[in-house]
Amino acid sequence: MSLKVLVVPVAYNEKVKLGNVIERFLKSQMPSNADYLIVDDGSDDGTTEMIASYKERGVMSIKHTQRRGVGAAIRTGIQYAVTHGYEIIVIMAGNDKDNPQEIPQLLEPVIYENYDLVQGSRYLGKIGSGGQMPFYRKFATRLHPWVFSLLSGHHVTDTTNGFRAIRLSIFNDKRINLAQEWLDTYELEPYILWKVITLGYKFKEAFVTKIYPPKKMGGYTKMIPILSWWSILKPLFYLRLGIKK
Repeated sequence: MSLKVLVVPVAYNEKVKLGNVIERFLKSQMPSNADYLIVDDGSDDGTTEMIASYKERGVMSIKHTQRRGVGAAIRTGIQYAVTHGYEIIVIMAGNDKDNPQEIPQLLEPVIYENYDLVQGSRYLGKIGSGGQMPFYRKFATRLHPWVFSLLSGHHVTDTTNGFRAIRLSIFNDKRINLAQEWLDTYELEPYILWKVITLGYKFKEAFVTKIYPPKKMGGYTKMIPILSWWSILKPLFYLRLGIKK
């Protein structure tokens, strides 16, 4: 079976690391039905110009006129994919933490086993690979799936990993409403995962690596302690308590 696939890294001011992301993808063994679209969330450090230099090699891009947040960037990628007739979207980081060679591990269960969402997990049945992951990130990436599993009633090992494949037809379900402003930053990813699992869509995890590049390459993350952590936690409480839909 051949389904039309769109791979979407999202990035904000990732000129150095995103260049490596693109090169690694172009060298990977991707099927001919997979296209590549970068969503640039209002970068102003030369990222936009760097992306443009790959246009002749088939790299597409969309740029927000100003920074709107990672959730808004993912929403833009999903909207583009739906509008242009893609059937599966693969979301991945634009900061070189994800390995494009592992994309087939996420795609194959969707294509051949009819899964609706395949979540990448660095903790699934193998020794987690996180490179030089700082301690607070190790703690947070263990705490979030514990809270998610407790509140949703479904065991998941890695809920903060943005590397995942999604069957786009799920967004025809009116119970999944991505067009909510409160989902613009880090809320969108746990929102989608919660909805897929609690609405009974076919879901599984697949082992992937998550390598944190050295700090000298631009730091570990753009997340803001406490504020960003609450952004990824609050969808679980809002949805469990019925405060948001």
